[in-house]
Amino acid sequence: MTFRYGKLRDSIIKAVKDGCEGKDVGVAFSGGLDSGLVSALAGDYADSVTLYTCGTDTSYDTLMAEELAEELGLPWIHVKISEDNVESLIREMIEHFEISDPFTITYELQLYSVCRTAKEKTILSGQGCDEFFIGCAKYVDCPDPEYSLLVRDGVDRLLNVSVPCEKKIVSHFGQEIVYPYLNTGVLAELNQIDPSELRPKDMDSRKTVLKEIAADLGFDTIAGRKKKSSQYGSGTTDIIRALAKAENMYFNQYVMSLYDDVMNDKS
Repeated sequence: MTFRYGKLRDSIIKAVKDGCEGKDVGVAFSGGLDSGLVSALAGDYADSVTLYTCGTDTSYDTLMAEELAEELGLPWIHVKISEDNVESLIREMIEHFEISDPFTITYELQLYSVCRTAKEKTILSGQGCDEFFIGCAKYVDCPDPEYSLLVRDGVDRLLNVSVPCEKKIVSHFGQEIVYPYLNTGVLAELNQIDPSELRPKDMDSRKTVLKEIAADLGFDTIAGRKKKSSQYGSGTTDIIRALAKAENMYFNQYVMSLYDDVMNDKS
C-alpha cells in the first residue's frame, strides 16, 4: 500500500542528504521529533553526526535528548547552562549581534550556545516544524480566523526574524546551517497537503503528518516524542526569571537592562 505522504517523506530525506552528505555534522538537538528525525536520517549520509543539547542539568530537553541519543547510537554532548553562565552568554549575544528583543535573545540562546561549542562546520536544525507542520500549542482549539492569522504570523516571524538571526549566529562561528524542513522541495510537497490534515485537533495530534512520516521510516520512538519550546525545555526561561527576581525586575526588564549595559559599554 502506497504511503500517502511518500513524496513529502522523500523530499525530507533528500533535503537531509543534500545538506549533510560527506560532511561532519553537529545537530542542534532537543531530543524531540523535529531534531530527532533529521538526526537519524543524517546518520545515513554524513561522515559523522554529533548531537548537541543546550540545557540545565535536569531540564526536560537534556533528559529527553540524552535518552534519544542513546537509542540512536549517536555521540551526544551536553552544552550546560546555569545561573552561573546565562548572563554572560546573553551579554555575548548582545555584543556580537546587538539583539534587543528579549524573546529572540532567550529563544536563540540555545543555538548560540551549541554553535559556540560545536567543532563541526555544518549545523543541522529542525527549525520550521512548529510553523509548517503546525506544532505550537497555541494552534490547538484556536478558532477561525485567528488560527490562520497565528499560522501566518508564526511563519513571518520564523522567516523574517529567527532564520536571519540564526544565520548571523552560525556565520559568526564560521559555520553553515542546514534547515531540511525549510527546504524548497519539502515546502513544495507540504503545500500539496490539505491544510486540514495539518491542523491539530488536540495537543497529541500536533505534527501528525511528520509523526506518520517518522513512523513510516521505522522511527516509532521518534514519532512519539513530545517537546517543549526551546526556551522552556532547556530551562533558560526559568533561569532568567530567577536572575530577574534577584534583581527585583521583571523578565523583559532584566534582559533589556543587560542590553542597555552592553550597548552603553560599546558606545
